[in-house]
Amino acid sequence: MIGYDADPSAIKIAEMNGLSLDGHKGKQFTSSMARQYDLILVMEKYHIEQIGRIAPEIRGKTMLFGHWINHREIPDPYKKSDEAFASVFQLIAESSQCWAEKLRA
Repeated sequence: MIGYDADPSAIKIAEMNGLSLDGHKGKQFTSSMARQYDLILVMEKYHIEQIGRIAPEIRGKTMLFGHWINHREIPDPYKKSDEAFASVFQLIAESSQCWAEKLRA
């Protein structure tokens, strides 16, 4: 949520995996943010549509974060169990690894 810290479950799962979400705050995506980057990765397909409405010019550089894991959407675990957050963490970790490999190639 905009202006808020990460969900306590997200913080817990991140810490269990050696990561810190200290200082993280939710932000509203803007067209000026979009223009700063060469690639915009989103979790769900409808995010591509939302970004296209905010900044139509960057639609071509917006892709699913789960693109390399069978074009998989990564669900929002907000207000769900720690297990849901852990499952999403694993999808994010797998997707991150795939993107890193593709971008290095």
